[in-house]
Amino acid sequence: MHARHAVSSLLPSFDGRRNLVRDAWDHLHALPGGRRIFSHLVGLAAPYTGSMGAQVVELRRGHATVKLPDRRAVRNHLESIHAVALANLAELTGNVAVAYSLPDDARFIVGGISIEYKKKARGTIVGISDVAVPEGSERREIEVPVSMRDEAGVEVATATLRTLIGPKKWA
Repeated sequence: MHARHAVSSLLPSFDGRRNLVRDAWDHLHALPGGRRIFSHLVGLAAPYTGSMGAQVVELRRGHATVKLPDRRAVRNHLESIHAVALANLAELTGNVAVAYSLPDDARFIVGGISIEYKKKARGTIVGISDVAVPEGSERREIEVPVSMRDEAGVEVATATLRTLIGPKKWA
């Protein structure tokens, strides 16, 4: 299936009652350039996050892996990845792990974030989140852990998102 057709096939059926993140990833990730297209779509939904140039490389129930390339736009004055870029990577990684995993009748929002910077982040940074996401849409708060590692696998930062889950308004 061509990537453009895969994207357009999602749009007519979108009525707010489906998990569009899961539908898009499941349709796109195996296509040539599909992960890049999916990441671009996420960036369109969240333009600030999209400006980082991160790419979702793996997504399944309760898990996400996202790569943030080292480029001038995300660096600080010390030529390392900026602290806020790492926080944004943590939020993106945790959010796609949660969004993919939620039932169709649930939604979420981040209510808080805590982050610990362990060392200067240089080179491509990989965000990894493994989280147990509830099966239902009942109102609750979960903690979403994210580890950020450099190309050598050394952890440069850890974050915890305080994520609020609840039913979609129509449910």
